[in-house]
Amino acid sequence: MQTVTSNDGTTIAFDRSGAGPAVILVGGALSERSAGIPLATRLAPHFTVFAYDRRGRGDSGDTQPYAVEREIEDIAALIQEAGGSAFVFGMSSGAALALEAANHGLSITKLALYEPPFIVDDARKPIPADYVTHLGELARSGRRGEAVEYFMVNAVEVPADMVAPMRQSPMWPAMEALAHTLAYDGAIMGDNMSGKPFSPGQWADVTIPTLIMDGGGSPAWMHNAAQAAAAILPNARRHTLEGQTHAVDPDVLAPALQAFFTD
Repeated sequence: MQTVTSNDGTTIAFDRSGAGPAVILVGGALSERSAGIPLATRLAPHFTVFAYDRRGRGDSGDTQPYAVEREIEDIAALIQEAGGSAFVFGMSSGAALALEAANHGLSITKLALYEPPFIVDDARKPIPADYVTHLGELARSGRRGEAVEYFMVNAVEVPADMVAPMRQSPMWPAMEALAHTLAYDGAIMGDNMSGKPFSPGQWADVTIPTLIMDGGGSPAWMHNAAQAAAAILPNARRHTLEGQTHAVDPDVLAPALQAFFTD
C-alpha cells in the first residue's frame, strides 16, 4: 500500500502494479481498492495500474464535509503521482465520477467507462428525490444496515424480499462498513438518475477519446444510458460486451480496455 495526500489534506491509499502507461481504476459503490485486483492483475503486463480506496473507504481518510469536488481532487493527486497524466477507467458510479473528473479538466488522456448508472428515460423507476438525504440520515444515525437495504432496493432494484437473506451473507458486514459512502455516490450521480435526458452540452468539455461500455446481458435502461452518454459526449463511442452484466468479467473487460488505451 502507498498513499498520496489530496488537496484538502486527506490521505488516499492506493496499490500500484505493473509497468507502462498509467491507468487509474475508479471503483463504484460499496467497493474498496481490493475489488480492482482482478482487473489490475490482467492489465499489469501492459500498464502501471493504480487501484485506490476512494475517500471514506478502506485505508483512505474521510475529511468532512464531503463534496464531489474533493473526490475529483483525489483523482488529481493520483494523476500527479502517476507522472502528470493517466488513462482513467471508471466502474458504475465510479464511471460517473471519472466523467466529472474529465469535465473538470484533469490531465486524463483517455477515459473508459463501464455502465454508469444514469437513468435517462422511463425504462426503469427513477431514484427517489430524497435519496441522498435519506441515505445520509440513515448512516449518521447508525442504521447502516437500513442504508444498504435502501440502496439495494431503490438503486440496484433488488426485490425487498431478497434483502433479508442478503443480510445473512458473509459480505453484508463489509457493505455496512461502507454504508456512509452511499450518499457520496448518490451526490456524484446528482440529477442523472431522475429519468430525464441529459442537458444539452452537459459534458461538452470532455473532448478526450472516451469509450462507454455496457454489458449485453444488462437491462434496457443500462443500454439506453450508455447510448445516451455516447451520443452527447463530443469524442465518444459505445461498445457492448456481449454476455456481460453489471458484474463484468475482468477476463472480458481487460482486453477491451487494453485495445482502447493502446489504440
